[in-house]
Amino acid sequence: MTAISKRFGAVQANREVTLTVAAGSAHGIVGENGAGKSTLMAILYGFYQADSGSIAIAGRPVRIGGSSEAMALGIGMVHQHFMLVEPLSALDNIMLGAEGHWRLTQARARVRGELQALMDETGLQVRLDAAVEDLPVGERQRLEILKALYRGARILILDEPTAVLTPQETEQLFVTLRRLRDAGTTLLLISHKLKEIMALCDAVTVMRGGAVVFDGAIADCSLDQLAEAMVGRRVKLDRDASAAPARPGATLLAARDLGWRDAAGVQRLAGVSLALRGGEIVGIAGVSGNGQSELLALLSGLAEAQIGTLTLGDESFQAGRWLDPSTARRLGLAHVPEDRHRRGMVLSFAAWETAVLGYQRSARFASAWGWMKRQAMRAATAQMMAAYDVRPRDVDLRASKFSGGNQQKLVLAREALAPESPPRLLLVGQPTRGVDIGAIEFIHGRLRAMRDAGGAVLLVSSELDEILALSDRVLVMDRGRIAGELAIADCSEAALGRLMAGVSEGQA
Repeated sequence: MTAISKRFGAVQANREVTLTVAAGSAHGIVGENGAGKSTLMAILYGFYQADSGSIAIAGRPVRIGGSSEAMALGIGMVHQHFMLVEPLSALDNIMLGAEGHWRLTQARARVRGELQALMDETGLQVRLDAAVEDLPVGERQRLEILKALYRGARILILDEPTAVLTPQETEQLFVTLRRLRDAGTTLLLISHKLKEIMALCDAVTVMRGGAVVFDGAIADCSLDQLAEAMVGRRVKLDRDASAAPARPGATLLAARDLGWRDAAGVQRLAGVSLALRGGEIVGIAGVSGNGQSELLALLSGLAEAQIGTLTLGDESFQAGRWLDPSTARRLGLAHVPEDRHRRGMVLSFAAWETAVLGYQRSARFASAWGWMKRQAMRAATAQMMAAYDVRPRDVDLRASKFSGGNQQKLVLAREALAPESPPRLLLVGQPTRGVDIGAIEFIHGRLRAMRDAGGAVLLVSSELDEILALSDRVLVMDRGRIAGELAIADCSEAALGRLMAGVSEGQA
């Protein structure tokens, strides 16, 4: 790609970008949210047309007017948010638009045979007859890659492929990607996770402000150099050894013997007890799917415990009379959900509507007769955007148009800057999922500031680096139970890993 430029209104998304990728290599493309990475790849895939510049594949100039033309040229793309029809089977998702025969029975038989051969060759095993909605996230990721390869992709673009994967799923994915690269597939990997770029890629391009600021072989650069190139300054994400230690105060939340079964009768939580005190960050580590999400749902009032008690402030709750989200807010508890798209915002809403969700009935935002005070809402949103560096500072921009990192900062600002008074307790699920390194540093700083102001933060994260950088003590969950608790001074990735795997210190 040579001298690619693209403008959206007043925003210059790409500025004279030149990108050269060697065939059969893995090439990383990194940068902050809004740096222009996804726009550049969308131009390569035919979603957008460049205002100027040219593209050549294997030395031959091409014009890519749409995604069908990109696929015809052997370019496939796996999007950060999966492009799958959930009620359909995995097989039908792969066939969709490429049936090849008006009789679906014959088409399915032919495609099934071809896919089985492709799965055996690549190691991308998918249950073809299962509905997509019943597949775990890791299998959906494999399905997306399989779909692109089935359609002849020799150049595969992956946009944040590990954003929603567990560490184990990520490692499985990387084994597959290395196999594909070694077999001659060219990989273009958009990611915020620099360690993954260093582990998988042969070369890397760093973008900032729509332009390329670094381009070179992975062997010639370090993780710190990449981070500094991304944000234009030194970035610190590790634990600050000089910071004042936590000074835990009064207990603000206490849960005892929480138990919960899902609709199928599977025990998701069993005998979970914990306490949160003011002035501390408590991290919850564990492989995804071991009860962390269910615990956040119970503590925030999104789900009701079937057994156990919860004390929040001066009020107690038990099965049959459980906490609800509006009561939680009244008692000073705020919640940043793990999935910002499904539970944190309405993507079709403007930023000012998103910024008041859940607080729209407060006296600041509504009259005694229930009328919305739109000007107050818009003014508050502008303040939140300034305080949390949400870009662009456009209160009318649709929530779906913000980058993932800026969406996350907007949700965090809403919960941390509640209209009546700041919360005393903050439940945060995966605070930096899909977020660039500069925004990670910013979000970490805000969580530490809340702790230092006397608040309590419960942090659920699949990133052990994040748990170790932020937590004052760590609880580890395994199969719906608390497998152990460690003071941060006693924590290491090895110690946490043993507990996450269900191995006690005595057994180790």
